[in-house]
Amino acid sequence: MTTAAKLRVLGIETSCDETAAAVVRGDRRVLAEAVFAQLDLHALYGGVVPEIAARAHVRKLDRMIAAVMAEAGLVFADLDGVAVTAGPGLAGGLLVGVTTAQALAGVHRLPLYAVNHLEAHALTARLTHGIDFPYLLLLVSGGHCQLLVVEGIGRHRRLGTTIDDAVGEAFDKVAKMLGLGYPGGPAVESRAREGDPERFVLPRPLLGRPGCHFSFSGLKTAVRHRILELGDDRLDRTVVADLCAAFQEAVCEVLVDRTRRAMALFRARYEVSPVLVVAGGVAANRAIRTVLEELAAAEGFSLVLPPLRLCGDNAVMVAWTGLEHLAAGRPPAAIADVRVRTRWPLDPEAEPAPGGGVKA
Repeated sequence: MTTAAKLRVLGIETSCDETAAAVVRGDRRVLAEAVFAQLDLHALYGGVVPEIAARAHVRKLDRMIAAVMAEAGLVFADLDGVAVTAGPGLAGGLLVGVTTAQALAGVHRLPLYAVNHLEAHALTARLTHGIDFPYLLLLVSGGHCQLLVVEGIGRHRRLGTTIDDAVGEAFDKVAKMLGLGYPGGPAVESRAREGDPERFVLPRPLLGRPGCHFSFSGLKTAVRHRILELGDDRLDRTVVADLCAAFQEAVCEVLVDRTRRAMALFRARYEVSPVLVVAGGVAANRAIRTVLEELAAAEGFSLVLPPLRLCGDNAVMVAWTGLEHLAAGRPPAAIADVRVRTRWPLDPEAEPAPGGGVKA
């Protein structure tokens, strides 16, 4: 086994409402992982409450770290580094993870890597499938919807982003309007399977327009207008299912259209066998996975979809990103200088999307 393959890194993730810890080895072996999803804590409020999330991280994180270290059969002296999500995300949650990582790295004299949460999603496919740079990435989550070229460690070229809502955010808001609870994505997907997508006509924002940017606010508003036109007394299970199906189909068509344009840009610039990676929590949606599989086959791209457990927020991807930086010889952070970053774009040089766009 090579030196890089023997490296072992502890990953910590607390950017939103999942508390997670994991230990990963450089040969792409996950030695231990744990995730505490706070869904029950936030369901009553219809979304993530930052203060509640931060308090849950405080209660859970230390024990989770101890548990994954024990499962991996390691003590801290066996580690080669600590990696922690430092942004983007909710400030309170990020602070819990960063201060914990700083303490561990300082006490045990370990290198500390401050990880960009978006890059962690972007690099997951290199852990699970061992793919080479560059590749095209569609990042779809509750807070982000972007098309990027992943050119290398810390090197990303943004082709498109949402100018308003992220796709996962739109799913959650539609679910809330229809009384389906939180989290909205799985609920809408489940009801959509029962519905007729052709019953309601909904817009496809930016479909066919130049560029690779996204927009989902108008689609969400159109669903709201249909609900108001129908009235609460007509929102039975069939109507809700049909609205979910129509909404989900519109999302799928927009994602396919924007991604197809990004594929053309990628193919024109990079002389490699093209690969499309789909990452983020929304990548767990089976309807979206299906249409992207069809698109990739039609456009001659290999499609890489990480396992469902690694689509949402997790610490495996954070540990792996730390390993990537460590193996590439990237210097660790000065422990005392690590700061949380609620916004942290992967491509800070990218031109703003029309209307300003959503900043990472």
